[in-house]
Amino acid sequence: MSDLPEGWGDLPFFSAGWPALRDRLAARPAVLPGPELRFRALELTLPEAVRVVILGQDPYPTPGHATGLAFSVPPDLKKLPRSLNNIFAEMRDDIGCAPASGDLSHWAEQGVLLLNTALSVEPGEAGGHARWGWTALVDEVLGRVAQRPCAFLLWGRHAQKIAAPHLRPDHLVIETAHPSPLSARRGFFGSRPFGRINEWLEARGDPRVDWCGPTV
Repeated sequence: MSDLPEGWGDLPFFSAGWPALRDRLAARPAVLPGPELRFRALELTLPEAVRVVILGQDPYPTPGHATGLAFSVPPDLKKLPRSLNNIFAEMRDDIGCAPASGDLSHWAEQGVLLLNTALSVEPGEAGGHARWGWTALVDEVLGRVAQRPCAFLLWGRHAQKIAAPHLRPDHLVIETAHPSPLSARRGFFGSRPFGRINEWLEARGDPRVDWCGPTV
């Protein structure tokens, strides 16, 4: 099957669950993101490169926003989603800077797996594909990356519940409220996760993540 992401294509999901799900998605008139971006999180971050896992819920349901990376948007999008604005505000308080745009692909290229727990959505229908079968893939991905020490940044109960079976003592686990405007002030702000992850990586002898990338 030519549409499988390199490095992950041997996961059981791709033979057991993906063919039917792919056909179901193809039958829908509009699905976000497009098929060329659907597995982008896995394509940009190979299993052996994963150092940090950030779990989102599902792609942005606003056309033109979803990029296949959790929380990320296209670089030319001027008005950022409110959750991403809050993430950047916490970054400025934590490490003194934030990216110049909402494109987080430079995180993925440094081993930060930006994985949504559903990889598709229809316009205006947040959570609409949550029960379509993506959970099996996410479970297998987390099972693979959790075999080595890595940092799990889990925002909100949804991400925490899905990751829980895979967490081990040799992982760094940071669990806080979600950065959405409804919950950010209940534990997300002030959590300082980006600096904590870099301290953990550095203590292990690993390179720090350049969270800010190109800035203005």
